Amino acid sequence: MAEADDIKNAKPGATKAKGKKSRKDDAGDTLWSRRDFFSLAGWASFMSALGLSSLYFLRLLFPRVLFEPSPVFKAGLPSDYTVGEVSTKWVKAQRVWIVRDEAGIYVIFALCTHLGCTPRWLKTESKYKCPCHGSGFTKIGINFEGPAPRALERLGISLGPDGHIVIDKSKKFLYEKDEWGKPEAKLLV
Repeated sequence: MAEADDIKNAKPGATKAKGKKSRKDDAGDTLWSRRDFFSLAGWASFMSALGLSSLYFLRLLFPRVLFEPSPVFKAGLPSDYTVGEVSTKWVKAQRVWIVRDEAGIYVIFALCTHLGCTPRWLKTESKYKCPCHGSGFTKIGINFEGPAPRALERLGISLGPDGHIVIDKSKKFLYEKDEWGKPEAKLLV
């Protein structure tokens, strides 16, 4: 009789045999439902996108900065340079020649105007010669042979308060623009 009461009171869809489970019961025993899985996957992808965006934003707070050395440097006293000579002391460190003539001192930027190679000073021939394509420049920097389209550039030169020569590589003077005659292009001593 207990079995008959169980059958009458049983819920629809339940099996009559004891010990067997219905499909609904099997679905309820799983650890994750499909809806739970996709909900969790959606939140995980949202949080990872948020985290990556935060990292990118933090990266923008610390930009890459290129620290370059100052274009201004001291080159010693005027008495360190001999009249009629080209000093090659600063070619490797600063890429400049310092030339002293009877009127004063001027600085030539050691950069070929053809493709940017560093010319060499040839004392015996009294000229600057570019090893890349053969451009030649006179002692004062004017081009006379090879593919170089214009003369070498002169740089800003002045006398500091301590009596030392101060060279500013950010100030350039061009021969074609008739800028070599400007006061900053030559130091009168």
